[in-house]
Amino acid sequence: MTERKPPGMDFETWADRQIRAAEQRGDFKELAGFGKPLPGLATPYHEDWWIKEKMHREQISFLPPALALRKEAEDALEAAHRAPSERVVRRILAEINEKIEAALRMPPAGPPLNLRPFDADEVLRTWRERQPDGATSPDS
Repeated sequence: MTERKPPGMDFETWADRQIRAAEQRGDFKELAGFGKPLPGLATPYHEDWWIKEKMHREQISFLPPALALRKEAEDALEAAHRAPSERVVRRILAEINEKIEAALRMPPAGPPLNLRPFDADEVLRTWRERQPDGATSPDS
């Protein structure tokens, strides 16, 4: 535990003595990043740096609504291609198409949407081509 500053001693002198004593004991050698450059010194300063750092640490991401819908549509198409039945493919496509149509009626903020509803027959044709023989039952 750190001792108290003696009365009459300058605070800066006392703090310097504490740091020097800790260095001599080797208290700083086991710190994470010891002897390495500080991260982010070469990057330009941004006032919200701490928010970006926390989002990176917590693995959180934020996309504008238009980009989030594009990503959701991409994921839905991938899920449709892996679906076990035609009924599931149609359900997945109906859900995402509903969201896309709503966004086309009232475009979200951000970059252009650049999406159109998926053609269920076209996606099902691709889905059937990828299925092994006998696994294309519409209700399975």
